[in-house]
Amino acid sequence: MKKIIIAIDGFSSTGKSTIAKQLAKSLNYIYVDTGAMYRAVTYFAFHNQLIGEGFFHSEKLIKALDDIHITFKFNKELEFAEVYLNGKNIERDIRTLKISKYVSPVATISDVRQKLVEQQQLMGKDKGIVMDGRDIGTVVFPNAELKIFMTASAETRAKRRFKELLERGHNLSYDEVLENVTTRDRIDSTRKDSPLVKAKDAIEIDNSNLTIEAQLERLLKLAKAML
Repeated sequence: MKKIIIAIDGFSSTGKSTIAKQLAKSLNYIYVDTGAMYRAVTYFAFHNQLIGEGFFHSEKLIKALDDIHITFKFNKELEFAEVYLNGKNIERDIRTLKISKYVSPVATISDVRQKLVEQQQLMGKDKGIVMDGRDIGTVVFPNAELKIFMTASAETRAKRRFKELLERGHNLSYDEVLENVTTRDRIDSTRKDSPLVKAKDAIEIDNSNLTIEAQLERLLKLAKAML
């Protein structure tokens, strides 16, 4: 059967990863969360005192890139691949607000993007893959057969993220989450290297008022039309 590459881009907290996982499972495709890869680099930088409140030693991070090894291992119980950094499972650790706060600055570094894009392109060489992120349809796979651009209002996305973090036991305010969402939007959209933009041939989906089921149904229909 013909296999394709499905690129899902969009703003933070639009539920890209959730829908991409379900779509990949429905199609029996490989799913890759590129956002987790950038979070893993950020986790490394944060815990090695290379980034924090008021400082970012980007040159030191660039020099340390060869010491950063990111892998994904499928968890049968959770039914998705978890991210590992140098052999350590950091899936839960990278989803905290303190890591989210620094992901966008780390992602603006060209050397970081180049390293991760190379890995991502290798992952998709045999197609049959669903990959989500910020520049998948524009930089990583500009020739992807199906490109989706997810969007929703900042307030809607902040509410979703706030609820998710509370359920994980994090103590924070909605205003903190909203500020994080809007700040990441600004940084992601204005960075010089691979800014977050909608690819010309991408299909835009505003999921502010769409259920996961409705989104999956629409994406499956679009994907199967390509097969």
